[in-house]
Amino acid sequence: MPALCRSCLTELNTSSPPRRCPSCGSPRLIAHDELFSLSIAHMDCDAFYASVEKRDNPELAAKPVIIGGGRRGVVSTACYIARIQGVRSAMPMFQALKLCPNAVVIRPRMSAYVEASRAIRAMMDELTPDIEPLSLDEAFMDLSGTARLHGHPPAVMLARLVKRMKDELGLTGSIGLSHNKFLAKIASDLDKPNGFSVIGKAETAAFLHDKPVRLIWGVGQAAQAQLEKAGIQRFSDLLRWERDDLHARFGAMGDRLWHLARGEDRRRVSAHAPIKSISNETTFFEDTSDPELLDGHIWRLAENVADRAKAKGHAGRVVTLKLKRANHTLLTRRLSLRDPTQLADRIYRTARDLFDAAGDQGPYRLIGVGISDLVPADDADRAPDLLDPTAGQRTEAERATDRIRARFGKDAIIKGRALR
Repeated sequence: MPALCRSCLTELNTSSPPRRCPSCGSPRLIAHDELFSLSIAHMDCDAFYASVEKRDNPELAAKPVIIGGGRRGVVSTACYIARIQGVRSAMPMFQALKLCPNAVVIRPRMSAYVEASRAIRAMMDELTPDIEPLSLDEAFMDLSGTARLHGHPPAVMLARLVKRMKDELGLTGSIGLSHNKFLAKIASDLDKPNGFSVIGKAETAAFLHDKPVRLIWGVGQAAQAQLEKAGIQRFSDLLRWERDDLHARFGAMGDRLWHLARGEDRRRVSAHAPIKSISNETTFFEDTSDPELLDGHIWRLAENVADRAKAKGHAGRVVTLKLKRANHTLLTRRLSLRDPTQLADRIYRTARDLFDAAGDQGPYRLIGVGISDLVPADDADRAPDLLDPTAGQRTEAERATDRIRARFGKDAIIKGRALR
């Protein structure tokens, strides 16, 4: 049986894998009949934002850390110490603090997370060009045909990747290795944190049989409720349905469920999966209608969106403003631009116009700004605005500000309206 030491990367092939690596004595061995023949992987960083914060501030190492907004916000992520106490992503912050009152709450530092994500992506690029990022901290990889290039099977190179992440970046990740994306994604969650799990072709049917359908990526609470109404809670329940019946009941999702119940997923790892939008939002500690306070938030959100667009080389043709009232009803306003932009100034001014046009419908508990209909940044902010003679000066000022911040840090220059 093929086996691999994840500590020293020694490759083994024995009838009975030892409990410890014969080379380094480590117990971190993984053994599987298909270990050296599978090539579709999902890598998921472990509590990524919280791990970056702990790496950058060692005093937080033994403390529960929650990344998110104020008491009215939600949890972006939490370290495993906080998770043990019941804290979960997307949980309301007040609920998280009830479960874990001694937690250290930190507002997200997107620039630090983007920098760490880029470093990890550079390591991935050395393994394969077929990388499909899902977010800053997770991605699919197809390492088919790379064994001849690297001199080792994909499993070894993946173990080397997470070892480099730990040694060079101080971050850990979990690997799921299988024969398709669906199963690789499930596998990466089986042994977190710092795990490496394999689901082979031969064991697929037996592995899935009694698993809950909520394991399917993209099946949320609403879809689960529909499935439960039809008596479907586990994969074994799906197997009792005919394909035509599932399609008639659930449409395209039913056809997909029929294939996934059998462990079939023909989607390729796509290195060019498009990002559809970039957005940022904030939830207030107290509902507010204060126009100056809201204006300051619109600027900060526009600046965050612009920073992410610039980092990714994107620009948007559509600007969106999102407002949530005190009664949780949503107002969404959009405006298509003449030409795409990635500038904070243009995003802010458009969002502010949308806010003014919405009228006084507050108080609001949440506000968000975003761009969509994304295009490459090379196509953005080229044409002069003849109706706004000072737009060119503001553009140059923003570009100069970006250069200064890149050299001296994001807080080197702060606009007055951001202090409101």
